[in-house]
Amino acid sequence: MQQNILEIRNFSKVYTGGKKAVDGLDLTVAPGDIFGFIGHNGAGKTTTIRAIVGVMDFENGSIVVDGHDVKQEPVAAKSKIAYIPDKPDVYEYITGIQYLNYMADIFGVGKDLRKQRIEKYAAAFEMTPALGDLISSYSHGMKQKISLIAAFLHHPKLLILDEPFIGLDPIAAIRLKEMMAELCASGSAIFFSSHVLMMVERLCNKIAIIKGGKLITSGATEVVLGDSSLEEIFVEVSQVNE
Repeated sequence: MQQNILEIRNFSKVYTGGKKAVDGLDLTVAPGDIFGFIGHNGAGKTTTIRAIVGVMDFENGSIVVDGHDVKQEPVAAKSKIAYIPDKPDVYEYITGIQYLNYMADIFGVGKDLRKQRIEKYAAAFEMTPALGDLISSYSHGMKQKISLIAAFLHHPKLLILDEPFIGLDPIAAIRLKEMMAELCASGSAIFFSSHVLMMVERLCNKIAIIKGGKLITSGATEVVLGDSSLEEIFVEVSQVNE
């Protein structure tokens, strides 16, 4: 039996002043999942993601990535993850190829394998001619593409994407969907947050909705939706207790 890629158990985060951003969250992401994690702004999505990737400390609950506790084994857990925020923070005063080689070095991707993967993903995103240019000269969409190429280089066990399609042209968006499917077919998983509900509904085999830091519903997409669309379900659960 394969172990889960991501296990979140009773995770809570309280900020200074007593504001509880996330309250007792339980989620499980299995190999092959494209897991949609949705909610309003301020619902607790970003707090959860920041805790998973190890940039935010927390006191209550546990988060385990591919068998590694993010608090007890932070380096091992981070080695399994690639994270693309909604506004990628990329080193601007080096070239695209220098950045990709730097990221490949960090994750221990060998020279032959990195060359193969850089060629493959750069071609998919039509970035090959721009790899020798400074990243500071890139458009927002190109910075998004170079960040995505870097994320796929070490074939992470858990790819976390926050609004990944913003800024991508239609062809690049199609290529990203293909790459996501290929990665998950190899046994990895994707934890995917977006406000474009139609995209989440089409791409994700599992969905969770969070509101006010609490999990409202979670499960297989067809079970969560029933005979409704995700937009209808989202509006319905958003109005609960309002």
